[in-house]
Amino acid sequence: MQAPLIRIGTRGSPLALAQAHEVRDRLMAAHTRPESDFEIVIIKTAGDRILDRPLAEVGGKGLFTKEIEDALLDGTIDLAVHSMKDMQTKLPGSLAIGAVLEREDVRDAFISLKYSSLADMPAGAVVGTSSLRRQAQVKRIRPDLKVVGFRGNVQTRLKKLQDGIAEATFLACAGLNRLGMAQRITRAVPTDEMLPAVAQAAIGIEIRSGDEKTSSLIAPLDHQPTRTCVQAERAYLARLEGSCRTPIGGLATFDGNGHIFFRGEILSPDGQVVHATHRTAEAADAEEMADALAQELLAKAGPGFFSVTG
Repeated sequence: MQAPLIRIGTRGSPLALAQAHEVRDRLMAAHTRPESDFEIVIIKTAGDRILDRPLAEVGGKGLFTKEIEDALLDGTIDLAVHSMKDMQTKLPGSLAIGAVLEREDVRDAFISLKYSSLADMPAGAVVGTSSLRRQAQVKRIRPDLKVVGFRGNVQTRLKKLQDGIAEATFLACAGLNRLGMAQRITRAVPTDEMLPAVAQAAIGIEIRSGDEKTSSLIAPLDHQPTRTCVQAERAYLARLEGSCRTPIGGLATFDGNGHIFFRGEILSPDGQVVHATHRTAEAADAEEMADALAQELLAKAGPGFFSVTG
């Protein structure tokens, strides 16, 4: 008797497909099942359709996941593969993150055809990025540069760079690595220079709550250290999230002794006001610690920070 087809929902960008294929290949290896047992189902999201406006203006997080989650809820697909940084902190009640794959390189990649680093760029040079966090961080480090919006998938943004629309841009090292394009990275930016987005470089598998069969299927792919760190980062973001137009960075890492080290920062869009802090806690207390860290940042920033910067 033939095993039922396992349908994997994903966006259709080259990076999203690379992530879906990675999940499929790992499931094949974990369960010794052929490729024919799996189907990659491409679903177009609002974030893929709206390319002429910054995401923050049209809804922010959720724009790359809603249609895929709808397909999961109505049974069109069995599981969904997402970049965890695209996911809302509060999922629909009947959905859950069933597994988080081991994290890739969390750093941002500086990419330029002319310059070796942000520091090497001359005053007035143009940096293209539509990430509010990266915009603010660039303006904090180099307020003399011009920052312009830069939407599109990895290939589109690299082409814009080639076409001279900007002289540099930033992408996630993880995405370029997964696409086999690590050679395009001019410089991997240390996290103490640019703190990454919450859950950057992590792939999540979303399933229907209570679907024990699919939960068991994907269980071998779950990387507990990554899950612990990502859950802490998402707890931090959930506490902060009052405006998707406020630049936020956050990163949790294991210190090797069973503790989580967490760094967080919030910035004004012009990069001139930055509130940052860090904490350490036992892994079991990571989410509680992250929530407390977010509250500390909110207290430092004051009640008007999010509304003024939003």
